[in-house]
Amino acid sequence: MELVLKYFPELTDDQILRFRKLETLYQDWNLKINVVSRKDIDELYLRHVLHSLAIAKVLKFKAGSSILDVGTGGGFPGVPLAILFPECSFHLVDSIAKKLKVVDEVVIGLGLTNVKTTHSRVEEIKDTYDFVVSRAVAAMPTFVHWVKGKIAKEQKHDLRNGILYLKGGDLSEELQDYKTTTIYNISDFYNEDFFETKKVVHLPLKFRR
Repeated sequence: MELVLKYFPELTDDQILRFRKLETLYQDWNLKINVVSRKDIDELYLRHVLHSLAIAKVLKFKAGSSILDVGTGGGFPGVPLAILFPECSFHLVDSIAKKLKVVDEVVIGLGLTNVKTTHSRVEEIKDTYDFVVSRAVAAMPTFVHWVKGKIAKEQKHDLRNGILYLKGGDLSEELQDYKTTTIYNISDFYNEDFFETKKVVHLPLKFRR
């Protein structure tokens, strides 16, 4: 938790309380339904919470924004971002129902009212969103295909609507066909070794009916 406060010192008391409760909720639920590895549970704030919040170092979502989290798994990056941006709406989607059971219980335990979950393949989601976020669930060409037509037309931010993707390693080959991407090194925001090769990739996408 001190890690979160180190990089996000402006948190409100409510936000601090929710971030503190996260660990207990995930520890309890992970014993019943395993969605996070033991090592990751022990380093929840570093490997999951802070990693998710790297997106917020690239873009502060404006009030009223809508964000789709694709392949959310145990609720990352969606749940930490929903705590940080209470005036935005987050739609967390995963094709594995048991993972969403944990997410639903964590959301209830935290008293979050700006999160909804859907057990579905992302291709079946019909709404549009300002941004789509995710943590490395597929190579970028596959991911772009999945989220085609899900980006809202109206622009609220200086950063153009599209994908904000948490990825690691050498992305040159994977991103060679996407000339409009911007890659942000997470090590520019955080100084822990864990983030040395990790990145946030922004890929603007056009609105398509």
